[in-house]
Amino acid sequence: MDHRTFKTEINEQFARIAKAIANPHRLELVDLLAQGERSVEELATEAVLSIANASQHLQALREAHLVAARKEGLRVYYRLADASVYHLIQLLREIAERQLAEVERIVNTYLTERKAMEPVTLNELMTRLREPGLIILDVRPALEYTQGHIAGARSMPIDELQQRLHELPRDQEIVAYCRGAYCVFADEAVELLTTQGYQARRMQQGYPDWQLALLPTETE
Repeated sequence: MDHRTFKTEINEQFARIAKAIANPHRLELVDLLAQGERSVEELATEAVLSIANASQHLQALREAHLVAARKEGLRVYYRLADASVYHLIQLLREIAERQLAEVERIVNTYLTERKAMEPVTLNELMTRLREPGLIILDVRPALEYTQGHIAGARSMPIDELQQRLHELPRDQEIVAYCRGAYCVFADEAVELLTTQGYQARRMQQGYPDWQLALLPTETE
């Protein structure tokens, strides 16, 4: 066996994966698809991209077999090819957090209120999942809640929260969660709830992290 040829060819395949996700827009698209299946149009809107640009990025991810697609009428829907794809994104973030000081600087610049918020870890929430005095609030868009959510969680999208505060009892603790560690929906929810006199905390990670950990989930 030609060991040099083998090493070169196998590393070329690994590099395909790295090349496919080496783009901030593609990382965001993978993050969105970790919440559930989406059409190209929906992904373009969420990521603030043109449909043509979103399609190009999705095609690059598809060529590396990181996402899969299906057609329904005139629309094309994408999903993650495997749960391990999101695990790759988790690892990238963990390495960046440890090795790049710029990550902490950006977080401290834009998420200024987060330091004052005591987070809830996945393990802590799991141990308290059936606690009668705890409300778990999913503040992602309703479609994402429908496709999958933490068992027992209530759906209250962040853009509806202000108008629906009356639905929440003031004598119970609330844990809000959203798409992931760098999603700001849960931060905004906790800030709003605490200013209105509620006892609220944010989950440290997001629904895809909970799902990847094989913790209890439900779908509508």
